Amino acid sequence: MTRRVVLLHTVSGLLPVFGELGKRFPADVKVSNIVDESLLADALANGALTAAISRRVVDHVVSAVDSGAVAVMATCSSIGPAVELAAQLVDVPVLRVDVPMVDAAIESAKTAAGTERAPRIAVLATAESTLAPTVELIHRRARNASMEPELDVRLLTDAFAANASGDTAGHDAIIAEALRDVATSVDSIVLAQASMARVAAMVSGEGLTTPTFSSPDLAMGRLAGVLEHA
Repeated sequence: MTRRVVLLHTVSGLLPVFGELGKRFPADVKVSNIVDESLLADALANGALTAAISRRVVDHVVSAVDSGAVAVMATCSSIGPAVELAAQLVDVPVLRVDVPMVDAAIESAKTAAGTERAPRIAVLATAESTLAPTVELIHRRARNASMEPELDVRLLTDAFAANASGDTAGHDAIIAEALRDVATSVDSIVLAQASMARVAAMVSGEGLTTPTFSSPDLAMGRLAGVLEHA
């Protein structure tokens, strides 16, 4: 019997990224996609989630489950709080894309800092709507790990504008420069947007050694684990 997993996207350009990662799933798993770019567009316009946006996220998740999905994952960090709300209303796993990334960054920073000082984590984002959900998630998950990290939060609006205009190289260069700048002063780095993931690999190839975490690969790994134990 085929099992359906639904991915909820707010950026159509990420479909190939998650499609490639989905090839690791068992043969009986079919991945379906819901794309609603208006969710992110409206969150950006409002600077944050609104009740109306959250209701639409919930509607998408409930619809996916009603259609037979055995698990749902939203691939956009900006809508994370609404995803958690939706998870309370259905009886299948509903995942935020950023939780595995945040957990890995916290654990890495905690190990690097030891017991002598507070762990230091950098958060790089290109979209303002992502900052508050990501920072809140880090603080909440860190408290669960009995730690209070120091955060260096940077909003790279020029990178977002470059990406929106089709200047992928400019987008990547801005993020890469921010990574180089922050790397020497923190224990780990969180790249808040899934679209930033490719830059981590690029800078790592230049010799960046500060552990840097992005969401797509870790999230799909977590989803694979959920499916394995379902």
